[in-house]
Amino acid sequence: MTPANPRKTATVRKLGPVDIAALRATVLAIPESVWEAENAAKPNKFEVLDQTRHIVFRFISSPRDWRGSYDCPAWAQWRSLLEPVLAQAVHPYGYARGAFPRVMLARMPAGGVIHPHIDANPAAKWPHKIHIPLLTNPAVISCFGGAEHHFAPGEAVEVNNLGPHWVHNGGQTDRIHLIFEYYDMDQPEPGWLHPLLRARDLR
Repeated sequence: MTPANPRKTATVRKLGPVDIAALRATVLAIPESVWEAENAAKPNKFEVLDQTRHIVFRFISSPRDWRGSYDCPAWAQWRSLLEPVLAQAVHPYGYARGAFPRVMLARMPAGGVIHPHIDANPAAKWPHKIHIPLLTNPAVISCFGGAEHHFAPGEAVEVNNLGPHWVHNGGQTDRIHLIFEYYDMDQPEPGWLHPLLRARDLR
């Protein structure tokens, strides 16, 4: 059992309001054909996500190591819109050198669900997992840290992705979140990381 980063929240941590106006307007103008094409090409094809569609901007190179990531084709087009939002959201952490291994949009339809699960891969145990709602409705309920939550548009919040969590959109409109991971590049790495990677390389 590899221990989590002790800096990660055990429940939810509200990071404060973020200016999402420009990003939200651009996201709401994305054609359905683009959502379909990006979702078909996404690397995170997990059954628990059900009907939730994604546009992935950055993703990890290995599920064992958060330190290696790559830019997806959409990153170049969206970078100028995303970076100010990301920077504003993570300002409370105060890290001098931070990195974003995963960045994506997640669009859940009305009536959609994300089934109960934990983010079990080692690469999920270290970075902070952060949500910023861009479009939501009062009937979107998320469960993190054993409690139900409704996250307001433009409010950045870190969530506990290592305990059981789920989402249900009980409303009549889509839920679109900007979801990303963030970690301190200057934080000492956990002792379990390197034996894990050596074991992988010996296979």
